[in-house]
Amino acid sequence: MTTSAPQPAVSVIVAVYKAEAYLKRCVDSLLAQTFGDFEILLIDDGSPDRSGEICDEYARQDRRVRVIHKENGGVSSARQCGLDNARGEYVIHADPDDWTEPEMLEEMYRKAKEEDADMVICDYYIDDKGQSTYTKQAPSSFDNRQILRELFQELHGACWNKLVRRICFKKADVSFPELSYCEDLFVNTCLVASGVRVSYLNQAFYHYDQAMNPVSLVYRPVKEVLDQELRLYDLLKERLSAAQFSLIELHLKSRLLPKALNVGGDYLCNFSECYAIIASHMNELPLSSKQKALYWVAFHISPYWAYRIRGSLNAILHGKVKQYR
Repeated sequence: MTTSAPQPAVSVIVAVYKAEAYLKRCVDSLLAQTFGDFEILLIDDGSPDRSGEICDEYARQDRRVRVIHKENGGVSSARQCGLDNARGEYVIHADPDDWTEPEMLEEMYRKAKEEDADMVICDYYIDDKGQSTYTKQAPSSFDNRQILRELFQELHGACWNKLVRRICFKKADVSFPELSYCEDLFVNTCLVASGVRVSYLNQAFYHYDQAMNPVSLVYRPVKEVLDQELRLYDLLKERLSAAQFSLIELHLKSRLLPKALNVGGDYLCNFSECYAIIASHMNELPLSSKQKALYWVAFHISPYWAYRIRGSLNAILHGKVKQYR
C-alpha cells in the first residue's frame, strides 16, 4: 500500500525559461526561507539554455524541490502546470529573475492562518540598477468590489505578492488563460470577483527586478502588449458579470490609450473608440494632465499628429515591457 506525500503548507511555483543567468539567485532565496513547510515547483518550460539542468541539480540536492520538464508553451501554461501539480494548502508564484526575503513564506502564511484569509497581499520592492524602491500595496478597503477596481489602479496584478489558498482556484473555476501578458492580472481579477476573503500584510518581501538582461528577458514591442491587452479585455468581459465588468471597464480602456497611440496605424481606431467612451470620465482615471492633453489632441484634432509627438512624452508612453518571454 502506497501513501501519498504529506501536504505542505505552501507551494511556490517558478515558471522557468531562459533563466540560467540568475535562476540560482531566485531558488537560493526560496530555500533560505525561515519557514520550513513548503515545496518549490520548478517548471522548465522547454528552456533551450541550461535552466533545466540547474533545476535538476536543485531537485537532487533538496527534497523540497520538484522539477517538471515540459514543452515550451508560454508563461501561462507553465504557471498552470505548476498549479495543477502543487500540493500546498496555499500557493504563491515567483519569477526566476527575482528574489525574496527569508521571512516571506513564514509571515504571509501566519497572516493567512490568523485571519483565515483566502488571499494575502503584501508590499514589494522594485529593484533597478542597484536601487530598491519600497512599493505599498494596501487596499483602501477589503470590500471585493473595491479591490477589483484597484487591481487596475494602485494594486499590482502579479501573483508573486499574493499567497492564495489553492482550493480557491478550483472553487472559482479559475485557470491561467492563453495570454503571454497580464495572465496573472486575469487570474487575480477572477479570484477577487469570486468573493475570496482578502487580507493585507504591510511588509515587503519580494524583489521585483526590472533591470534588463538580454539573456533572460525579452522586452516586447508595445504592439504585442497591446494585442494581449485587447485579448484581456475580451476575456474579462466574457468571464465577469456585467456589474463586475462595469467596475473595471473604464480602467481597462484607459490602459489601451497610450499603447494604441504609441503603435499608431490601424490601432488608432482602438484609441478613438476607447477615448469616445471614457472622455466624460477622465477625472475618475489616474491620468496626468499631460496625458489628458495629448489624448484630447489625438481625438479632437489628429491622432496622427499626437502619434508623431509622442516621443517627447516617453515618461507616459512606454514602448517596451518586461516579460517572461
